Amino acid sequence: MASRQMHLGVFVLGTGNHIAGWRYPGAADSFQDLGVIQQIARTAERGRFDLIFLGDGLSAGPDDHPSFTARFEPITMLAALAATTTHIGLGATASTTYGEPFSVARAFASLDHLSSGRAAWNAVTSSNGRAGANFGRAHPPHAERYAVAEEFVDVVRGLWDCWEDGAILADRTTGRYIDAGKVHKLRHKGRYFEVEGPLNIGRCPQGQPVVLQAGASAPGQALAARTADVVFAVVQDLEEARASYAGFKALLPRYGRAAEDVAILPGVMPVLGATQEEALQKLAVLQSFVDESNALSMLSGRLGTDMSAYPLDGPVPDLPLPDSSHGFARTMLAKARRDGMKLRDLYNLTAAARGHWVLCGTPETVADTLEEWFATGAADGFNILPPYFPGGFDDFVDQVVPLLQARGLFRHDYAGRTLRQHLGLARPACRPPVLAD
Repeated sequence: MASRQMHLGVFVLGTGNHIAGWRYPGAADSFQDLGVIQQIARTAERGRFDLIFLGDGLSAGPDDHPSFTARFEPITMLAALAATTTHIGLGATASTTYGEPFSVARAFASLDHLSSGRAAWNAVTSSNGRAGANFGRAHPPHAERYAVAEEFVDVVRGLWDCWEDGAILADRTTGRYIDAGKVHKLRHKGRYFEVEGPLNIGRCPQGQPVVLQAGASAPGQALAARTADVVFAVVQDLEEARASYAGFKALLPRYGRAAEDVAILPGVMPVLGATQEEALQKLAVLQSFVDESNALSMLSGRLGTDMSAYPLDGPVPDLPLPDSSHGFARTMLAKARRDGMKLRDLYNLTAAARGHWVLCGTPETVADTLEEWFATGAADGFNILPPYFPGGFDDFVDQVVPLLQARGLFRHDYAGRTLRQHLGLARPACRPPVLAD
């Protein structure tokens, strides 16, 4: 058995990660169906996945990805899943731009208790500028969003540490319920937030919920290197992935962290068939369902430019990096230059996986490729983005996971109950706030 094991997450969009996945025969067509989400969670747990992950957004329009347009609030949905699962980690997005640290800390601490230690918070800065209109304010520029995020994450983690283990006594003999010496105020006063604390919930089963991040800009990488436990990466090319992986791991020592303290999981959309030709045909069917306006809207959002002004069969224009979605834009534009893409090619890539890597082939080919990336310094595992649910995910769990297990690359069973245990991360010691006299 290999000493190093792959980590696997699944990115859950109820209609599928492909923009037209809901049109594939047998696919779910709603992200507002709890039964579908419960089925996905059961499949992930059967496949011994580390976690399921729910992205989120704070604005929607009819031309967006169907699962972005109509979906449950993710913490509410994960709380429901906590009652019907036993091992799978439960990760969700909450915005540092439009949220409040106390509310976010309380929600994820609650989820960690409800799930007996399986909660994970994806700290994002909300790149979509339309979100501001739903909160009555202008969308902040990139640099300010990350300055806010730095302080936000510190406040949330500080609130999680306001309670020490054993603070709740519930001693019926003495009548003493709380050990006041083990509950601490935060009294944070910063540039963006003033938070007194403490949080009104005891210390989490995991000590602190797992922190997820996906920022690819320099500020995003710095924040992730300092605070994240798992980083979701957007890559298209093996050498590019190796360079990105090495560059991020090299940042960790400056924050007193080791390479094994953070798992890097590139996003990958596997499209499987009994033969290569069958897999390519399945992808062709999915692509034939794509509505041009939806795909162009998504591509425009990713690149920060209205792409409807450019001919689809012309070259990809030379565009500056947008203020938002740096990682997606950088990866897609680099691939377009590297492969000599036309704009239509980039449009199709975005429709398929929103800029993530599409891996099309037999189960053996997919397992071989994932093993190569894992073994040669490009990934610690993968965030799987099935093109449609439930069948696209069932295929991966039933056909690829057994191959990875047989090669000693992935667990046959869970070794613990908490997400930190799945990830091989120690339960962090409580560091109560140090208050000035």
